Amino acid sequence: MKCLPSFAAVILVAVVAAAEEPALKTVKVTHVPIQGIGAEADVMRRDPSDIIKVGDLYYVWYSKGKISPGYDATIWYATSEDGYTWSEKGMALSKGEPGSWEGASVFTPNILFAEEQYWLFYTGTSREYGKGFIPDSKIGIAVADSPDGPWQRLSTNPALKNSDDPDDFDSHLVDDACLVTREGKYWLYYKGRQLGKSPGQTQMGLAIAEHPQGPYVRHEDNPVIPGNHEVLVWPQGTGVAAMIGTTGPKQITNSILYSEDGVHFYKTHRVINGPWAGGAYRPEAFTQSDEGRIPEWGVEIGRNRTGKQRLPFIQRFEVTVEN
Repeated sequence: MKCLPSFAAVILVAVVAAAEEPALKTVKVTHVPIQGIGAEADVMRRDPSDIIKVGDLYYVWYSKGKISPGYDATIWYATSEDGYTWSEKGMALSKGEPGSWEGASVFTPNILFAEEQYWLFYTGTSREYGKGFIPDSKIGIAVADSPDGPWQRLSTNPALKNSDDPDDFDSHLVDDACLVTREGKYWLYYKGRQLGKSPGQTQMGLAIAEHPQGPYVRHEDNPVIPGNHEVLVWPQGTGVAAMIGTTGPKQITNSILYSEDGVHFYKTHRVINGPWAGGAYRPEAFTQSDEGRIPEWGVEIGRNRTGKQRLPFIQRFEVTVEN
């Protein structure tokens, strides 16, 4: 007969475990209006990419349309010299052919710089938005020699589609790519939702490729994070960190998680007033320098919708790490 531990022993184990867990630091986030791609009547801008710097200019890509969700959008981009005043340059990627997997919308972009080219990752859906809408999101890639385009869709798209196994966490949809270069490979973190699950039950997965164009192979330990509705990751030292928003198990919401191997994460920071669907300036994202740190700033979906401004817009967020 198995001997059960005493109540006192259980308490002692719990105390020891708590004592060994590193003390959490606090991250505070402030939100700042920006010019050029901020609030604008009857215009939706949302889901900004991570930010890259090319020469003297910062670049960001985002969804743009006329309804609040991203399910009827195209991808646009803007540049800035200081991260506060932006100049909208135009459309980067239009919708795909009618009836295709990306024919109804292209949205939620992100960027990878690799092999002297720019790789624009994006989400596509085939179904028209309206009453009874059910998304069927997949991830595609377009490539260009310049951040200003022109962009050429890959013939191998979609690069990542929903799993065919209904029991998998991403059997309904995949969305929201975020990339880092690690161990000479391309690590694509994304969010997935299982068939029959709600948006609040979204989890994060990982797929890895030898080449920027793929093929991207799902990690055997997916999902790597059991929650989060937006994907914001970056290299931190020799590992990978992820900022978690308000969706998911209470143990991880409003936090930063860290993983030395990029797969198994634990909490290191509390986050106060974190970004909403943020894209960060991550200068070490593709360098493999082992010098990455918590991003100091980025852009996000604006929250302060007042007066006639009812559609999402883009604003800046700034990060302060406290001891």
